[in-house]
Amino acid sequence: MSRRMWFLAGALLCANTAHADERPIVVGSKQFTESVILGELAVQKAQLAGVHAEHRRALGGTRILWEALVRGDIDAYPEYTGTILQELLPGTPPGSLETALAKNGVAVTPPLGFNNTYAIGMMPEVADRLGIRTISDLRRHPELTFGFANEFLDRADGWRSLKARYRLPQTNVRGLDHDLAYRALASGQIAATDLYSTDAEIRAHGLKVLEDDLHHFPRYDAVLVYRAVLKERAPEAVAAWNQLAGRIDEGAMIAMNAKAKLDHVPEGRVASEFIANTFGEKTGFVATSRAHRLWMRAKEHLALVAISLGAAILIGIPLGLWAAKRRQAGRVILAAVGVIQTVPSLALLVFMIPLLGIGTWPAIAALFLYSLLPIVRNTQQGITGIAGELRDSARALGLPAWTTLGRIELPLASPAILAGIKTSAVINVGTATLGALIGAGGFGQPILTGIRLADVGLILEGAVPAAVLALIVQALFDLLERIVVPRGLRLDRGRA
Repeated sequence: MSRRMWFLAGALLCANTAHADERPIVVGSKQFTESVILGELAVQKAQLAGVHAEHRRALGGTRILWEALVRGDIDAYPEYTGTILQELLPGTPPGSLETALAKNGVAVTPPLGFNNTYAIGMMPEVADRLGIRTISDLRRHPELTFGFANEFLDRADGWRSLKARYRLPQTNVRGLDHDLAYRALASGQIAATDLYSTDAEIRAHGLKVLEDDLHHFPRYDAVLVYRAVLKERAPEAVAAWNQLAGRIDEGAMIAMNAKAKLDHVPEGRVASEFIANTFGEKTGFVATSRAHRLWMRAKEHLALVAISLGAAILIGIPLGLWAAKRRQAGRVILAAVGVIQTVPSLALLVFMIPLLGIGTWPAIAALFLYSLLPIVRNTQQGITGIAGELRDSARALGLPAWTTLGRIELPLASPAILAGIKTSAVINVGTATLGALIGAGGFGQPILTGIRLADVGLILEGAVPAAVLALIVQALFDLLERIVVPRGLRLDRGRA
C-alpha cells in the first residue's frame, strides 16, 4: 500500500473515531413525571459541562429502561435503590449495590437526596369512615376495589408481595396508568391505589397515606444509573451528575412535581429553574413553540408510516401473488399474516425491543408486520377473483406468464390491491402513535404526555393531527386510485 493510501486510511480512521466520540449521550426516563424531570436535570447538567446530551423521555417501565441501558440503547436514566435491589437485582445486599451493578457494566451516582418510597393511599373521607389507618386495617374490608399501576401489579416488591405480607383478601384489583389512578380514586371508582411518596397529587387531593406498619417497602433513594464506560467517554457528564448528590430533598422534588403536573410547567423549564436556584447556573432552556413541535412530530410520524408502509407494499404484494398462484403456500402465508394481526399492537412493540432496541426501528418493524395482512389478502383475492376466461384468452394468444401478470392480472386486480394498501395506510397512521411508548416519537408523544399531565390541550395536540393525517392519507389514495386504476374498472365499480 502506498504512503498516500496509508495516510488516507489513517485520516478516515481518525474521522470515524472523532465521529464516534461526538455521538450524544442519551438519557432515558420512565413514564411518570418525576422520572422525566430527573432525566431533564441529568441532560441539562451534562450540557452545562460541555457534553452533547439528549433526552428520550417516557420510554416505558423499569425493565424496558434497564434492558436499554445494559444493551447500550441509552447511556443513563433515573432509578431508585429499592427498585434495583428488589426488582432488577433481587437478592443483592444493599452494601453490594455498586459491585452488582458493575457486573452489568453499570455505575451509579450517590443518592440525589430524597427517598421516593411506595405507599398505599386512600381518600381521607373513605379511610376515616371505614376506620382504616394502616395497611393491616385493609384486611377487615375484603369488599374494597383497588386500582394499582400496571407495573406495581407485576413487580417483585409490588402487589403480590404486599398481599402476601399483609394477608390481604381483596380480589377486585385493577391495573391502570399511575396518573389515571388518582382520578379514579377521586371519583370513587377505586378505594385505594399505590402512591409515590413524592407525588404532588398526595397534597393536592389531601390523600391519606396508610402506615406501612409491617415495614414492607424498603427505601427508594433516587439515583442516576449510567453505563460505566461513560467514566472514560464522558467524565465531565459523570462529574456533573455527581454534583446532584444530596441536593434534591423530598420537599424540592414534590415542589418540582407539582409545577409540572399541577401548574403545567414544561419539565425542562422546571429542571432549568432548579439548576439556576441550586447551582446558580443558567441552562439556556427555551420551550419550543407548538408549531415547531407539530412540525417535528409530523416528520417523525410520517417517517414511521412511510418506511413501514413502503416495506409492506414491497413484501406484501409479492406474497399476495404467491398466495394466489400457489394454493398450498397461500394458506400458510394468509395464516401467518393473520396470526401477526391478532397480536396486540403494544405487545408487538415490546417484542421488537430485544431484537432492535428502542426508538424508531422497532416501531417501524412492528408497523410493517401490522400492515401486511390487508395488502397480502387483497392482492390474493384480487388475483384469484379474475375470471378464468380472461386467463384462457391470454394463453390462447400465447402471452408469456409475466406479460399476462403485468398487462392483464395486475391491472384487473389493482382496485383490490389499492384498497388493501389504503386500509393498511390508515391503520398505520393510528397505530404509529403507540411508537412513542418506546421512544419513536410521532404524534403519540404529546398524547402520552397529555395523559400523564392531565392536559387536554397536549392530548389534542397529538390526536387531532393524527386524525387529520389519516384523512389526508385516505384522500391521497383515492386520488391515486383515479390515476392508477384503469377507467373502465372505475366506471364499472361506480355503476355497481
